[in-house]
Amino acid sequence: TNDLGAFYNDQVSKAKIWQVIGASSVGTMIEWYDFYIFGSLAGIIAPLFYPPGNDTFAYIAYLATFAVGFVVRPFGALFFGRIGDLVGRKYAFLVTLLIMGGATAVIGFLPTYSQIGIAAPIALLFIRILQGLALGGEYGGAAVYVAEHVPDEKRGFYTSFIQITATLGLFVSLAVILIVQNMMSAEQFAGKTGSISGWRVPFLISIFLVGISLYIRLKMKESPIFSQIKSTGMTSANPLIEAFTKWENLKIVLISL
Repeated sequence: TNDLGAFYNDQVSKAKIWQVIGASSVGTMIEWYDFYIFGSLAGIIAPLFYPPGNDTFAYIAYLATFAVGFVVRPFGALFFGRIGDLVGRKYAFLVTLLIMGGATAVIGFLPTYSQIGIAAPIALLFIRILQGLALGGEYGGAAVYVAEHVPDEKRGFYTSFIQITATLGLFVSLAVILIVQNMMSAEQFAGKTGSISGWRVPFLISIFLVGISLYIRLKMKESPIFSQIKSTGMTSANPLIEAFTKWENLKIVLISL
């Protein structure tokens, strides 16, 4: 343990901590942006993806689909957290980013109920599940990745920047939507006129944002703690079993919850 601590402190002194925080935060913020534009556009999109004639039902059904993303987040955290523990934080990052970005982009191209019928809301629900799973893995993974780069006595401070990304992602999603709305008429934004529905643009912008984040994250290195643990063969073969079946570990989990 002492050898690992010495190695860790030596690596941290050389690490560009703010670059690590920046790269992690930007990627996580973009994922929250993808997650929240779905809800921010509820009033516009809901009537398009459910049977016509009952806008209230469509709105409630759409919000229920939005809520599914929150429900499945813990399962994404468990699944991708395990991948991060076995393979590495960086690779888990890349997978969650691609899933989230891909799912969001698909919404930008997804046909509406008038075009493909009941397949539209089913596809929307499936996409929302993918978004929730990806965000569940991304959010915790980003916090762990940053925590494994910074000194013990400043770990809470540095990982707090990951917590900011949720609100920042919401603000960015609202800003993009307002900018796009102001660039066209209400009819164009709702898809009633024009060759492309304006509400699709914020989803399609995600392709560009994810591309930037992917470029940044491909240049990221694995955290020094995980690299050392893996090179010495100290990684857990069954991280979930060890976390939830051993009382000394489970006790910490329960206290945290």
